[in-house]
Amino acid sequence: MPSSTRTQVLSLYRMLLRESRRFPSYNYRTYALRRVRDAFQAKRTVEDYQTVQKLMEDGYKTLALIQRQVSIGKMFSTQRTIMERKESC
Repeated sequence: MPSSTRTQVLSLYRMLLRESRRFPSYNYRTYALRRVRDAFQAKRTVEDYQTVQKLMEDGYKTLALIQRQVSIGKMFSTQRTIMERKESC
């Protein structure tokens, strides 16, 4: 994989992680982080340029989806879970 493509993939990975951390709900946040990490881990050996480009397109669509879901999640407040209370201590 060319270094510019590698840089783009790593940038997308960081953006997905950063956006996933913005979920207000602990359960959604941990689920999204786990899914992003697992997806990238599963596809780390892909070398074909066209396959990488297709995965990048899917990744950007997922990023847009996460951004929308974070926005919607922030509109509605929920009670904090026990896990969220432990994190803030």
